[in-house]
Amino acid sequence: MNKAEFEAVVDEAISRLPDWVHEALNNIEILVVDTPGEVIDDADNHLLGLYTGVPLTERDSNHVGNLPDVIYIFRLPHLAMGLPKAELKREIARTTWHEIAHFFGLDDAHLGEIGWG
Repeated sequence: MNKAEFEAVVDEAISRLPDWVHEALNNIEILVVDTPGEVIDDADNHLLGLYTGVPLTERDSNHVGNLPDVIYIFRLPHLAMGLPKAELKREIARTTWHEIAHFFGLDDAHLGEIGWG
């Protein structure tokens, strides 16, 4: 799956989110990059996604004028899973939604409890 096709899967996953999620996704960028090493030093090359920023639940009234938060979705680790195309698309969507959940303040422990770990 080339980068354009991968980005289309991410966009489609985002489009399936409820309206209230879209309304809350302010000052955030969602980017597809090939590897975690492009974003962080000594990255785990199996990392599928990464949220960087201040979750909505931790923001106060002084959180204005900041650079956008960023969600990175890593293409090559997804492809390295060797999944059939339909399953790969589901995994990309799941990763995208998982990282958006971090933006809303849900941590990995809670996401694990609800089956999104």
